[in-house]
Amino acid sequence: MSCNHLSYPSRSNGISINNDSQHVLIFFVPGNPGLVGYYAPFLSSLRDSLDSNTSLTTTYFHIHGQNLAGFTDQDHEPFTSQRKPYDLEYQIQHILKTVSGQRIESGPKQGQSYDHVLLIGHSVGAYIVLETCHRVLRDPSLAPELKLTSGILLFPTIVHIADSPSGWRLNTLRQTPLLGDNAYRIAQGFLHLWSYNTLHWFVSRILGFPPHAVDVTTQWLKSRDGVWQSLHLGMDEMRVIGEDKWDDELWDISQSSKSAIPKFYFFFGQRDHWVAEHYRDAFIRKRSAQTERTRLIVDEGDLPHAFCIDHSEPVAQKVHAWITEMFGAPK
Repeated sequence: MSCNHLSYPSRSNGISINNDSQHVLIFFVPGNPGLVGYYAPFLSSLRDSLDSNTSLTTTYFHIHGQNLAGFTDQDHEPFTSQRKPYDLEYQIQHILKTVSGQRIESGPKQGQSYDHVLLIGHSVGAYIVLETCHRVLRDPSLAPELKLTSGILLFPTIVHIADSPSGWRLNTLRQTPLLGDNAYRIAQGFLHLWSYNTLHWFVSRILGFPPHAVDVTTQWLKSRDGVWQSLHLGMDEMRVIGEDKWDDELWDISQSSKSAIPKFYFFFGQRDHWVAEHYRDAFIRKRSAQTERTRLIVDEGDLPHAFCIDHSEPVAQKVHAWITEMFGAPK
């Protein structure tokens, strides 16, 4: 059964929640394919770490993650040549609207806006997070009650994705006459030959995916429109995600601005097939002088881009440490 969102409410752990309590929304934006079910172990591990952190006992973290639009057949009318899958611009607007509508669900502040909003994005989800912050900071009237505090960007694909090893292949497909526009038909035709059970067995036994990823992958591959949505969005990413365009409009906003100023944590993979290393290194050099606003980390191990398959816990531990830096009691 498909799941469009995951929610992990704050646990009070016996501590009374009062009007002085600080409520923080952690909103997670997935990569492509935009299915939050892939991240259930990651978000659950993060929830457990936050609940056991004694330095965060006066802050209540509410974790919410949601699919990108179009990846489950239940969230849209069937796609056609006239009603095509959703592009990157639609996904940005969809996430901004969803985050803006989030409210505290229980306690003395029920129905109020969150005191702080932390956006976490993976892969293209990181681009969506940055663009969401950019738009709200540039025009607070888009979401006047949204208190964006910070962003965590995991394996971010935010500049020149088409020059990465995997991006180059997808971009070549996009630019190939006839083939690019019909790639989803070829994929759907091939997948139609596989029964659900056979595909489930292949993903589990041959690809070696753990149970949560097996179920999500099989449902996505056998859905009516999921593969088309993924290919359509991926090709649009190749077209849209190019030069770093946020210089003056995001990082250089005055610290005295009345808008909330996010603090960004970037976590890059050491070897990431969706990131061109020379552009990554140039981005890090460019931003390294802005240490008050950004934290730039390159993995010293070998965590994969698709960490949500079977490396959720170590990434959750890193994210927990960064959240502690943001919201923990001063030393």
